[in-house]
Amino acid sequence: MPHPDPEELSLLALYEDWEDSATRDHLQVCPECAADFAALRRTVEAVKTPPETGRLEVPGPQVWAGIHRELGLSESVHDDPLAGIREHYAASRPGWAPGEAAAGEGSGAAQTGGQDARHDVRQAEPGAEPESLAEPVSLKDRAASRPAKRRSSAWWQRPGPWMAAAAAAVLVTAGAVWSLNQAPRPLAEADLAPLAQFSAAGSARVVESADGSRELEVRLSKDEAQGYQEVWLIAPDLSRLVSLGVMNSESGTFQLPAGLEISEYPIVDVSDEPVDGNPAHSSVSIARGTLAT
Repeated sequence: MPHPDPEELSLLALYEDWEDSATRDHLQVCPECAADFAALRRTVEAVKTPPETGRLEVPGPQVWAGIHRELGLSESVHDDPLAGIREHYAASRPGWAPGEAAAGEGSGAAQTGGQDARHDVRQAEPGAEPESLAEPVSLKDRAASRPAKRRSSAWWQRPGPWMAAAAAAVLVTAGAVWSLNQAPRPLAEADLAPLAQFSAAGSARVVESADGSRELEVRLSKDEAQGYQEVWLIAPDLSRLVSLGVMNSESGTFQLPAGLEISEYPIVDVSDEPVDGNPAHSSVSIARGTLAT
């Protein structure tokens, strides 16, 4: 059963009424995809939660550029999804710049009111009771005495910016999930020890890609070959061996044949081969180790 791609999971996470019965049925039987979908839903719910505007900051365009670069996203999502939010603040709040706190209007007014009240107490005549204490003024009367002010809704209460922020968050999470799923999975590892007159040591490991292909990654501390280095997989009794290729430096990556069983060829061998046209093993090994799963 094929797994849904990150885009399909992202649409289901963003829109609860999105019609995709095949993907929803798949989530019922695939724990791996269900876990990825749950992570995307948590991201959407986190974006929907009203933030503390006193500390909220709108990031500059370099933030999305860095996310896009690090996750290796395609050019189709190159545009910053938060650009509209920055344009709104730039138009409605002169002097505002990306990275500054996007505090609501009420916080500034509250601070100003507090300063005015303290000023009134300091300016009272000696021995006289402050007016603010002698004649309390209700909040309703105080509000009625001021000019009416129309308050615009916060950015997360408007559908356009909220959807842009949610889409950006889901896209980042989906990219991270996709990157983790695409990362090679180690199947077996070995420490390579030097043989005979050599001193080079290193390591080898077999990794499996998302498409099921396998590779052997080999590293040595130095290249001591008099001719050239060749990498082999050998049977435990040394009666059979498979050449994987030439390693011209201190490291190399080699594709494993599709039908090769690691358990049948667990020994990793790096040999010193003369340039004589003979494809057989020279019987001179630089380093060797056994793969363990």
